Amino acid sequence: MTTIDALEREIERLSPPDLAKLRAWFMEYDAEAWDRQIETDALAGRLDALADAALADHLAGRSRPL
Repeated sequence: MTTIDALEREIERLSPPDLAKLRAWFMEYDAEAWDRQIETDALAGRLDALADAALADHLAGRSRPL
């Protein structure tokens, strides 16, 4: 049995309140991981081409106010 299999089985045994706590914790954990990855990518320049393309589209009039 893999670790994931074991986790799945344990999650299936959680009470509804504990499942809600796990869900809230995981959403926060996942959001923080995503933020760290975006920050890492931005600092490494991996998002520069996307930003340049968006700016070019905006300057060319291919954007609209939010």
